[in-house]
Amino acid sequence: MKTILLVIAALALASAEWIEIDWSQVKPIEEFDHYWARIPQEWQFLRKQTPSRRITNGQEASPGQFPYQIALLSTFTGGTGLCGGSVLTNNFILTAAHCVQNALGGTAIIGAHDRTANEASQQRIAFGAAGIRIHAGYTPTNVRNDIAVVQLNSAIVFNDRVRPVRIPAVGDSRTFAGLTGTVSGFGRIADGSQTTAAVLRFTSNPILTEADCLTDWANNANLIQAQNICLSGEGGRSSCNGDSGGPVTVAEGGSLQVGIVSFGSAAGCSIGMPSVHVRVTHFRDWIVANSDFV
Repeated sequence: MKTILLVIAALALASAEWIEIDWSQVKPIEEFDHYWARIPQEWQFLRKQTPSRRITNGQEASPGQFPYQIALLSTFTGGTGLCGGSVLTNNFILTAAHCVQNALGGTAIIGAHDRTANEASQQRIAFGAAGIRIHAGYTPTNVRNDIAVVQLNSAIVFNDRVRPVRIPAVGDSRTFAGLTGTVSGFGRIADGSQTTAAVLRFTSNPILTEADCLTDWANNANLIQAQNICLSGEGGRSSCNGDSGGPVTVAEGGSLQVGIVSFGSAAGCSIGMPSVHVRVTHFRDWIVANSDFV
């Protein structure tokens, strides 16, 4: 039986069409109009002044270290947006709503260490607009319910470099505060650079309590709520442009995804402000109802 399964997997990979990407046309999702439409008017000047960054003050991942990581390319009228995502099942990926809002379709790159290279470990699978499922309560202006799942046009083949992420079990009500959260993704390679990082990077920081996150965000309860999970910005370590939609995990029998990269301070990623993420436990029922995850 094992031999038969291996043959089936090999045939699936062999029959999959390799999707060529024009990387010169890809830019972080944060550079699109629909991303900035959700930012208050008084902050709009930051669109031109804030330098674009990557996972700030992080390090390069080892090949296969994050087998659930996805580089998500969404096609819009104005170009192709770069985000992150995670492998949920063979057919579905998990990401942020703002990564796929108004998208015409796109490509999920799975199993990549260098997303721009023709790696044997990579699978590049297309998706259409019909496969995008955004939370009905998503509101861009205050970034509520910033979660989406995407059904791919063909199934992901699992192997030693491609695995589904684990999410908390039914009834898990932990806040995870005090644990170390790890965020991974592709994005800008350096402050002010116009070159995106080809190789997967990651960084880690403590998960904050909701109260501590609120304090750092000037007690803005319109932005910071129970549906969010925050990572400290200690040491200037943070997710940033191009990392949206990617996984935030804790170490628990391997990696357990507890967050989805949502937003950070419009004043910059490495200034020490907490980054804010979608709390996976808050949306577990929604994930199950809108995908084939069980």
